[in-house]
Amino acid sequence: MSIRRTRLRPDESRLVALEAARLLLIEAGPQAVTLKAVAARIERTHANLLHHFGSAAGLQKALAAHLGETITATIGDAVDAARRGEVEPRRIVDMTFDAFDRDGAGALASWMLASGNEDALDPVVDAIHRLVDKLAATALSPHLGELIRENTLMLVLLALGDSQVGGPMAAALGLPREKARDIATRRLVSALVEEAAAFAAHTV
Repeated sequence: MSIRRTRLRPDESRLVALEAARLLLIEAGPQAVTLKAVAARIERTHANLLHHFGSAAGLQKALAAHLGETITATIGDAVDAARRGEVEPRRIVDMTFDAFDRDGAGALASWMLASGNEDALDPVVDAIHRLVDKLAATALSPHLGELIRENTLMLVLLALGDSQVGGPMAAALGLPREKARDIATRRLVSALVEEAAAFAAHTV
């Protein structure tokens, strides 16, 4: 991806850099997400990237925040659609698992933690927290709000773990590679059924 040298607003320039960093993450892994590599990808100077992010760690943390925001926004829309019966629960599961596996969020978080960036997951956790608060606020009861929190925890932990060791674990146990997604889907379907029953009882 080559970006022509045009004058961009600071927020636009930052977003272009983050999108380039996201592509590098997917293509070559978290170790490839450096200021130099991103600067070369978007035809900007190393100094320009330093101005926006301060350091490679700053770039990686900003990328984690960017991924957290975009992932949770997409998943939030899908959850709302699933609650209306417009999207299959498996779609939500696949989107979450793909975000951590195929799109590199799990690898980025693990690599940052291994590199000593102990608050690497904070931006992702904060984004998920905001999403859960938004979803729980629309629940018909405190019990259903707690159910949303429990299922979000289950889904994110399963997706993160699957992105790290899902393949070897499934093979070692003689299970299909998709088994973790199947488990998450069953739990999510159960939660949506319970919420639908509560809604039906509430409207009678």
